[in-house]
Amino acid sequence: MPMPDFAATAAPAAPAAPDPSQRWVRITRDRPDGFVEFDFAIGTPDLAVDLILPRPAFEAFCAEQQVRRIGDAQAAALAAEQAQWRHGRPGLAE
Repeated sequence: MPMPDFAATAAPAAPAAPDPSQRWVRITRDRPDGFVEFDFAIGTPDLAVDLILPRPAFEAFCAEQQVRRIGDAQAAALAAEQAQWRHGRPGLAE
């Protein structure tokens, strides 16, 4: 009887720990009243909080936090991954 190849079936290595020096911003809405709605993430762009600030305060916040802006392609990839967690398969709507 052949021996199973446990190396081939082993769980993948754990992902690298988030780097708290990395910060991301994704604008979700630029409102006509001068406020900016945005997601802010520290360490990994996968987990963010929703914030809202007036445009000048938003620009100052981004400069102070030295954020990286999340572009449309990366935002779409993050949304698909979040849908997978939320619904069990990427691309499912609520």
